[in-house]
Amino acid sequence: MNRRHLLQLMCGVPAAAALAACGKRKPSTAALKSDARVLAIGDSLTFGYGASPDASWPVKLGEITGWQVENAGVNGDTSAGALQRLPSLLAAGSYDGILIGIGGNDMLRGVSASATRDNIAALVKEAREHTPHVALLATPAPDAMRAFVGSLSDAPFYEEVAKSGQALLVANVYSSVLSDASLRSDRIHANAQGYAKVAQLLADQFKAAGWR
Repeated sequence: MNRRHLLQLMCGVPAAAALAACGKRKPSTAALKSDARVLAIGDSLTFGYGASPDASWPVKLGEITGWQVENAGVNGDTSAGALQRLPSLLAAGSYDGILIGIGGNDMLRGVSASATRDNIAALVKEAREHTPHVALLATPAPDAMRAFVGSLSDAPFYEEVAKSGQALLVANVYSSVLSDASLRSDRIHANAQGYAKVAQLLADQFKAAGWR
């Protein structure tokens, strides 16, 4: 019996559909409970700089999902700073999910890509030891010209780190919001509308990944 006929028998559908249906992967982790405790660790974009505290995306994400999202964003923080802060945050509480959004200040300050990548990989590893629900929010590479024309793109190392660390990559969220001048408070931060958009895009990606 050839592979095409075997797929038909296994899936009970025509061969063309069988190849697609049987090839789908199930989510690697179960959905988070509706009142899950989630830690959001990051820099000023997580903190919500450029808007009021109740307009930050962790607050808005909690409103959309029902999750209890703790905002551990610190203005000006770097990947090294977040790596230093994470152990005490994890020791202080138990989290069902951890969202990591860091690296923008590293790039702005000229920290080497390899050092930033290593720090973020260490953050993902430590977070994964706490919970399987770890998401890495990609940050766009700073580029004034691309920002001006509305075409920012994620720094490429986030995809590599997420894949090697078995974290969920959240791509094209910050980059799409910060590419829209109407959603920015300045050239590198969102405004209230921008953070609301970030939260909705995050919620959509988490739903697609089976987290909710």
